[in-house]
Amino acid sequence: MNNSASRPFYRKKKYQITAFVILLLIAFRIYLPTLVKNQINKTLATIPGYYGHVEDVEINLYRGAYVLNGLYLNKGTAKTQVKFLNFPQTDISIEWKSILKGKIVSEIIMASPEVIYIFEDQKQKTSDADVEDWTKALTNIVPIDINHFEIHKGKLAFVQLQAEPNIDLQITKLEMYADNLRNVASVDKTLPSPFKATGVSFGNGTINIDGNINLIKQIPDMDLSLALKSADATALNDLTNHYVGIDFDKGKFELYSEIAIADGYLKGYIKPLLSHSKLIGKEDGILETIWEGFVGFFKFVLKNQRTDTLALKIPIEGDLKEVKTSSWATFISIIQNGWIKGFKGETDNEISFKDAFRDANKPTDKKELRKERREERKEKRAERREQRK
Repeated sequence: MNNSASRPFYRKKKYQITAFVILLLIAFRIYLPTLVKNQINKTLATIPGYYGHVEDVEINLYRGAYVLNGLYLNKGTAKTQVKFLNFPQTDISIEWKSILKGKIVSEIIMASPEVIYIFEDQKQKTSDADVEDWTKALTNIVPIDINHFEIHKGKLAFVQLQAEPNIDLQITKLEMYADNLRNVASVDKTLPSPFKATGVSFGNGTINIDGNINLIKQIPDMDLSLALKSADATALNDLTNHYVGIDFDKGKFELYSEIAIADGYLKGYIKPLLSHSKLIGKEDGILETIWEGFVGFFKFVLKNQRTDTLALKIPIEGDLKEVKTSSWATFISIIQNGWIKGFKGETDNEISFKDAFRDANKPTDKKELRKERREERKEKRAERREQRK
């Protein structure tokens, strides 16, 4: 008589082994979020000069994703309890569309992240704290190269508590998109990754950053333009009063910039504009009254009377290790806006990646330099002819 045939199926060895494996997998799946959470917290605990923690981890195996809830990072010497980095929810998943192109990469979507720079916390130097350490640690949390990145309802803030009154400048409702960061597509492009960000600035202005980047380099290449429009100048009062002793009764503040970086060489400009502004007259001491009068006179003489705009243009250029500005060119730009032709409230479309690349690889031989300058003049003449047509 065959005893094995008469035994219930659940007592048979092969079924017992199968059941054990299934139970083991279920137990591992239940423990997996805790395992990932502990590993992440271990990584955060080893960042020199900083401390951080993640509250909870959710695993979604069916879509190859995990969600980090309550991730934060702060400086070890910080006196305040305000978190430097506060990421309530971060969704990290496999970018399935890139698998069709033969690449395994990830995408990150962050909901309501906050970066709050407390001046007093961050200015304290510690021998072991390094920005590269915490950025590398956060990147290591993601086991696969990041190709797509999104931010929704983000916040950036600069706070100085020791100023009187406190300085608190914020960009809220930040929406940011960056794609093709690992160059899965458009491999023939110099700057393959489109980048776009929008938000609401201090003084209820609008901010827009647009351009292209290439992150697959030790020093990323980029070509970006920035426009901050229609911010209420009175929102700057805490800052301007603390540093230069002036307050605005009314006015609009705008800022425009173009930045190009090629092979570690930066070329660009920053163009702030102040329009329809009026200073607050206060009954201060004699020195404060003289200073406010001087500022008011300077503002009246150098602003463009037709557009009621005070503006300057600050050129920036050089190796990233030694970026320089031209004081003379900045001063000339003030005169140009006030007395020659008023600056427009827009980017000037005069900086390109090609400019930064050319200057980064500028020849040192005099003959080559002369040849290059002739070619540049030839190109500019051709462009002017096309514009006239």
